[in-house]
Amino acid sequence: MATTTFFYTLSAILLLSLPSVSNACPPSDRAALLAFRAALKEPYIGIFNSWNGNDCCQNWYGVSCDPETHRVADITLRGVSEDPIFQKAPRTGYMTGSISRSICKLERLSGLTITDWKGISGPIPPCISSLPFLRHLDLVGNKLTGEIPADIGRLSQLTLLNVADNEITGAIPGSLTNLSSLVHLDIRGNKISGAIPINFGKLKKLRRALLSGNMLNGPIPNSISQIYGLADLDLSVNHLSGPIPASLGKMAVLATLNLDGNQISGPIPSTLISSSISILNLSRNAIEGNIPDAFGPRSYFTVIDLSYNKLSGGIPNSISSAMYIGHFDVSHNHLCGPIPAGPPFDHLEASSFVSNDCLCGKPLGAC
Repeated sequence: MATTTFFYTLSAILLLSLPSVSNACPPSDRAALLAFRAALKEPYIGIFNSWNGNDCCQNWYGVSCDPETHRVADITLRGVSEDPIFQKAPRTGYMTGSISRSICKLERLSGLTITDWKGISGPIPPCISSLPFLRHLDLVGNKLTGEIPADIGRLSQLTLLNVADNEITGAIPGSLTNLSSLVHLDIRGNKISGAIPINFGKLKKLRRALLSGNMLNGPIPNSISQIYGLADLDLSVNHLSGPIPASLGKMAVLATLNLDGNQISGPIPSTLISSSISILNLSRNAIEGNIPDAFGPRSYFTVIDLSYNKLSGGIPNSISSAMYIGHFDVSHNHLCGPIPAGPPFDHLEASSFVSNDCLCGKPLGAC
């Protein structure tokens, strides 16, 4: 009898000392993560050294699981981090290889962050569009090639899409405008070409649209002005042409508008000057006509850069009534006449006015 009691007691102790199988990640998730790791090589930091054992929810670096289902919910691997594992290393992270399509087997994945590793190449797996719970896709700062997956618009819960600073080519897929939950879009610093989708305005929840440093062409879609909450629009350093839609100046919360470094023509809409925009950069285009005489007491510009265009006429007197103007640059145009006296011109340097036809007055020479 005593022997039997001892056996049951020992068995209970052993069972309690083992990790609960029900609390461990499923073998299918573990296998998918190991296949993902096998496609990558990280020789300096050792971030994958902890990826061992049967439970990928337990102390696997960068892996988080849903506490109820124990399915893998998030992968966060940053090449630049203040994590202690990076403090011990003599350098920032560097990783080569590619993103394995095995990532698509993590059916409950809601976040995928693989950023600033500098050497990860190959395409974004097209099957990533089949992950129904994905909310964050952040792949900035690698060497990814290929195109944005054509079916990206299937990700109905996606709020952040960041593929900036890679080598992605092709056009913006038409389905992207179906991302009804998207708040932050960043595709800067790639080789993306073609036109901005004409129905870009379908992205009703968008707050930031950062598309600079690509090879986009064609006009700026009027539909952008239908995105009520858009605060930051950066289309600079592309090949965009045609006029600036006047409706952009009627957007309620647009604070930053960067259109510099394109082939935009036509006049400056007066709505931009009387808008709530505080950073306005239209430099290095082919914009012509006069600077609108539409400044007023509510005009507040930390930056207004109109340099390297084809503007003519004079600097409007109404600019003196603006609440605030910080950086102001109208150099390299065809402006003429006296520079208004007083603020904001009393703190500006001559470089803001040089290379015009006949501007005069402080800080340039006397008229």
